[in-house]
Amino acid sequence: MAGHTDIRAEGWVARLPSGWRPFALLARFDRPIGAWLLVLPGFWAFAAAAPSWPEGLRLTLLFLLGAFAMRGAGCVVNDLWDRDLDRQVERTRGRPLASGAVRPVQALAFLAALCLVGAVVLFQLPVAAILVGLGSLVPIALYPLAKRVTDWPQAVLGFVFSWAAPTGWAAATGGLDSAALALWAAGFFWILGYDTIYAHQDREDDAQVGIRSTARKFGERSKPFLAACYAATVVLLALSGWLAGLHWGFLPALLVPAGLLAWQVATLDIHDPARCLRLFKLNREVGLLVALAFLVGRL
Repeated sequence: MAGHTDIRAEGWVARLPSGWRPFALLARFDRPIGAWLLVLPGFWAFAAAAPSWPEGLRLTLLFLLGAFAMRGAGCVVNDLWDRDLDRQVERTRGRPLASGAVRPVQALAFLAALCLVGAVVLFQLPVAAILVGLGSLVPIALYPLAKRVTDWPQAVLGFVFSWAAPTGWAAATGGLDSAALALWAAGFFWILGYDTIYAHQDREDDAQVGIRSTARKFGERSKPFLAACYAATVVLLALSGWLAGLHWGFLPALLVPAGLLAWQVATLDIHDPARCLRLFKLNREVGLLVALAFLVGRL
């Protein structure tokens, strides 16, 4: 895995003023896939339950802005926790805090600014959604600790990264119900699966520095584990749509993202970190296709 990194200090990031670039990299603005994956369960909620097209579009734009801000904030928190460990891992040693391009005090000020943007977005939502959204703050802060104390940090991330589903449902409907909880559970298993793929990039380095993960736990047995996670995802998505009263047409539409999930399992090579990253990124398309399937059920 020598030389493997997912930092992309190019494109529009390379055109930023030199003093801004390390902060853009710190928030992973060069790699928006994380923000997409954070917001997509919210898109599922709007597709299934928004009271009207204009309101669904308004919520979509608000959540997209909030996702970029809060994913950035989560990355800052993660890198503050992990800056010493990141120096020991090939993929992460170039991160701004690990490399010294950003000092911790600067990172904290940047974190405050990102949280302010997230708060402005959150307080545009109904009270129920605000309360649900605020409930995510503690697990977000504690997530980086999980990889030090459990083989299941991906489960902790699944709990946190799927939070847009109940928050989005509460924003669209004013509350939570069984369909919202099934959607949240679907997001949990989806994230548990794709973050296991992601963790295989660092499996060898993680073993050397004592970082734990489902990738290390399952190793060569990862494919059956992923198949179980993704099967649970599809079943729970179907259950959520049925509980939400969607037209039956969403079920055949759901077969398309289900096929992409199956393809990830079939083609995974845990010894090829670049392929693991490509399969991980494919989940943006999976999430968008799930939202489209739910929209089909509203027609």
